[in-house]
Amino acid sequence: MMKVLLVDDHPLILSALQAVIQTVGSGTTVVGTDSAAAARAALRADSDFDLVLLDLALGDANGFDVLVEFRTTYPAVPVVVVSASERTSDVIRAIDSGAMGFVPKSSSHALLHDALRMVMTGSMYVPPSMLGLEFGRTLGHVPTTPPGGVAPLGEYAQAEPQQKLPSIEDIGLTPRQAEVLGLLLQGLPNKLIARQLNLSVETVKDHVAAVLRALNVSSRTQAVLAVSQMTQGQGGFHTRRAVAR
Repeated sequence: MMKVLLVDDHPLILSALQAVIQTVGSGTTVVGTDSAAAARAALRADSDFDLVLLDLALGDANGFDVLVEFRTTYPAVPVVVVSASERTSDVIRAIDSGAMGFVPKSSSHALLHDALRMVMTGSMYVPPSMLGLEFGRTLGHVPTTPPGGVAPLGEYAQAEPQQKLPSIEDIGLTPRQAEVLGLLLQGLPNKLIARQLNLSVETVKDHVAAVLRALNVSSRTQAVLAVSQMTQGQGGFHTRRAVAR
């Protein structure tokens, strides 16, 4: 049983997304709203949603502002951006603002299903084609891009052993660092991570620094995108607290 709040101001897209989401699983309930104001009212009336799907181009508000607002006001409810934009900068900004996933509206129904299932099990989702090559270089392998397209992840699977994209297991995080990474992927600041894990803020800072070093990245957003790339097709990096009530 899953309850989803869908926010999109285009009537046809709203209707189409509702139909697709209702096929994700039996008993799925979708509440469609066509504005930020209507979405706020729906959440005030009943905040017990399992997921919010949010368009960035809303007529009455900036979608990024709404994303930050919802993640701040309802931290237990994961938000996935479903947008016509396919700009890497929008993906990074959305993840940086606390989105648990980013799905372009050009995606197939199967991809949307996969994304929702991953997010509902506590994983991040960003389409591999939207991650670009930056993290391939950072992590030691740059795939060959076909003319006019983005290299498929299958190329990573076919690489020689010394060229394979590292997995989460390969980077050697301690159990505590893995917990910190899980909360970092939810967009939690150091103070809230410290509170959840009963640690000092300074200790959390040390763990975050160690996680970034292990991933060979320099920011939280890069860490989120790197982990998303690593875990595509592997069941995701599970963060049970992401959907905890």
